Amino acid sequence: MMEARAVIAALRRGEEPTAEGLRWFASGLADGSVSAAQAGAFAMGICLRGLSEENRVALTLAMRDSGHVMRWDLDGPVVDKHSTGGVGDCVSLVLAPALAACGVYVPMISGRGLGHTGGTLDKLDAIPGYAVAPDEARFRQVVREAGCAIVSASAEIAPADRRLYAVRDVTATVESLDLITSSILSKKLAAGLEGLVLDVKVGSGAFMKTDEEARALAQALVSTANAAGCPTTAFVTDMNQPIAAALGNTLEVDAAMRVLTGREQGPLYELTLALGAALLEGAGIADPEAKLRAALDGGAAAERMGRMVYGLGGPMNFVEDWGRYLPEATVIREIPAPVSGHVASIDGEALGLAVVRLGGGRTVETDRIDPAVGLSDVVRLGARVEQGAPLARIHAAREDQAEEAIRVVQNAIALGDPAEAGPLVRERVG
Repeated sequence: MMEARAVIAALRRGEEPTAEGLRWFASGLADGSVSAAQAGAFAMGICLRGLSEENRVALTLAMRDSGHVMRWDLDGPVVDKHSTGGVGDCVSLVLAPALAACGVYVPMISGRGLGHTGGTLDKLDAIPGYAVAPDEARFRQVVREAGCAIVSASAEIAPADRRLYAVRDVTATVESLDLITSSILSKKLAAGLEGLVLDVKVGSGAFMKTDEEARALAQALVSTANAAGCPTTAFVTDMNQPIAAALGNTLEVDAAMRVLTGREQGPLYELTLALGAALLEGAGIADPEAKLRAALDGGAAAERMGRMVYGLGGPMNFVEDWGRYLPEATVIREIPAPVSGHVASIDGEALGLAVVRLGGGRTVETDRIDPAVGLSDVVRLGARVEQGAPLARIHAAREDQAEEAIRVVQNAIALGDPAEAGPLVRERVG
């Protein structure tokens, strides 16, 4: 009979665990027969020794199969998208309904904010009544009727990952490429997908700071997902400035709604087209970019968003009157530029952490989020700004919080010689 010590001892000796051993360990994580100490030793062993591609696939499938794996019986392909996290990244709120309007189904299992990055579920919590954790019957019904549903993972989805992720967070093993890959993909594959696109962020507002790090993660994710039977493409995308000009839960919902209702385009619109076209292309749908543009510009994507919000408990007329339902901060102030110049660089991580300190994110798991706080109208790289003109607009609950955030933002946005923003999509993998 397999036991945890044998798997850990093999890792310590630099030996590859067997696929059987990885399956056993994932099952033990899920049912509690593996202790927290053993889980930590396992994570450290993989972090230090690494896994072959074959065993990375084996661990991913073992974690997927540690819980419930969904199956779908729908009249179109089932696809999804995952982002590695950034600032002003509300692409999911635009992409899911846009894809649904093009004839595919999107059962999107999303997460909370992590570190300086915002979480899709936290954004949706800003919509009154929206249930991010419906039971499976309701989840399936909304996917069938609206074409998309953005929800949290249930306790039955990849329970081995939930246990191992918590251990990784306190054992300094979060950065392991093998564990990141298996964590992301085990949950996505458990949703029963037939296609996946990955948005791997790189830059000042991302976890991956260099192209080499981002490329390595994209390649690991694509090769593992494809070997596990899910056709997958990844894009390495720029995160040296926010995608939307807004950070914070209510403000990012507002930014997404402006794109969905044809009021704005810009980087959020363009990235939605790039990611969505890759998914539709993989699903065999002709003229994917043209179909996505028509869905966004013609209102079909907004209509799907409305169906999803209402189906999950939100207001029936949210799309028509979203500003009425989203909370507003009590203190709203412009952040003046301390000098004149062009926007030379933006420290996205500093901006994200400023929003966390305003109450828009968590420093510990039990923190309550204020959905109304954040930053809006953030200047873009290369823009000319005169002294005293706004770099952004602060949304805060109290004056003292606003004052602190103003200083952080002024330090995070460097003014000087003209700088050009790099391409939004740096590389396609797969």
